[in-house]
Amino acid sequence: MSLLSIKGLNQSYGGSHTLWDVDIDVAEGSRTCLMGRNGMGKTTLLKCIMGLLPVTSGSITFKDTNLRSVPAEGRARLGIGYVPQGREIFPQLTVEENLRVGLAARKQKTRTIPAQIFDLFPVLKQMLGRRGGDLSGGQQQQLAIGRALVLEPSLLILDEPTEGIQPNIVHEIGDIVLRLNQETGVTVLLVEQKLPFARRVGSEFRILEKGRCAASGAIGDLSDDIVREHLSV
Repeated sequence: MSLLSIKGLNQSYGGSHTLWDVDIDVAEGSRTCLMGRNGMGKTTLLKCIMGLLPVTSGSITFKDTNLRSVPAEGRARLGIGYVPQGREIFPQLTVEENLRVGLAARKQKTRTIPAQIFDLFPVLKQMLGRRGGDLSGGQQQQLAIGRALVLEPSLLILDEPTEGIQPNIVHEIGDIVLRLNQETGVTVLLVEQKLPFARRVGSEFRILEKGRCAASGAIGDLSDDIVREHLSV
């Protein structure tokens, strides 16, 4: 069953057509890797899902809701957690304050940061009083994911979560994505360039090429031929 369904999506930006009739389904409980070379429309597609870019035509359905009728600030309340490329934490706020920003977007209001966040990211508990800008890149990424998880989302969207992060933290983030998916059932949609990470973490793949969906399937079907044709640079 599809948790997120994108049909015939077109997007134009500054006079250029960036997405062309994109059809992508993200199955409930899956870990879907959105792949493609640089500049093929992956981040644009995520921003369309989150309402951060206008859509020219087509539909985006989350559960039974047409997202195009929901303002950007309302999409988190539906249960969509989003970690943008570059993390975008608040550098002047403490770790605790960054996490509390996520609480404000929850459908059910609470003042308590879910204990699961510190279970997944013990380092955040140790650094609650430290400013976000003083954390390492890997710690900032953990904070950004933690902030999205404060919502207790049913869909977690990650835009290049391993970009610019040291290898041991990359492996840790992979472990966390797998654990979240397997223990809580959260569905994951992630943009990922690192092939080994995608193959380890993903259950499905979708490849964008020049704004169109060029290939899709189970991650086990991501053959060397497909990689050469659509992903090699």
